[in-house]
Amino acid sequence: MMNVNPATLIARIVTLIIAFSVHEFSHAFVANHFGDDTPKRNGRLTLNPLRHLDPFGSLMLLLTGFGWAKPVPINPYVIRQNNKAGVMLVSIAGPFSNLLLALLAAIPLRLALVPTTFQVSGVLPTPGYFLVEFIYTNVALFLFNMLPLAPLDGEKVLEYLFPKSWQGALQAFRQYGPYLLLALVFLGPRVGFDFFGVIIRRPLMAITRFLIGT
Repeated sequence: MMNVNPATLIARIVTLIIAFSVHEFSHAFVANHFGDDTPKRNGRLTLNPLRHLDPFGSLMLLLTGFGWAKPVPINPYVIRQNNKAGVMLVSIAGPFSNLLLALLAAIPLRLALVPTTFQVSGVLPTPGYFLVEFIYTNVALFLFNMLPLAPLDGEKVLEYLFPKSWQGALQAFRQYGPYLLLALVFLGPRVGFDFFGVIIRRPLMAITRFLIGT
């Protein structure tokens, strides 16, 4: 972070606050829609970033590009009583809210209302530079959270799609998900496997370029 210029740092901090808050609120909103008031009782049915941001997870995102917010507590039993796919829908609501944010931010760039600016000078980011950073970060959050590894949201999609006969194996593997995820992110590059380059960066750049029209 020491090598990041002030304009980029400001853009990332503002983006992080918005992206994480909307992501977690979306989980809470959909859970509440399916009759689970657990998020509301825990003060998570709100866009207030103070209710969602994890200080260490936010710092990690700024420093390494890998971070997290406070997970929204839900009651899967109540949700499944109202909709068999409910837990999966609650899970994907977060990542898809980030994709929606990216789509909305791309509109001014696509309509040429704001120039696409990749270079910055000075302390504050230009509107165009901020929007590009905002799109890039939100698409990255969408792709990363859709990976089918616990505790990421994509793991709940995998659970829903798996046949019942495979659920036991998935449950047994779930406990190793966080360790595998950390190993891929932090140890992968040391042994020659660029996790983000192979899994995230290529689709991230392709989607970002498509959205901003370059």
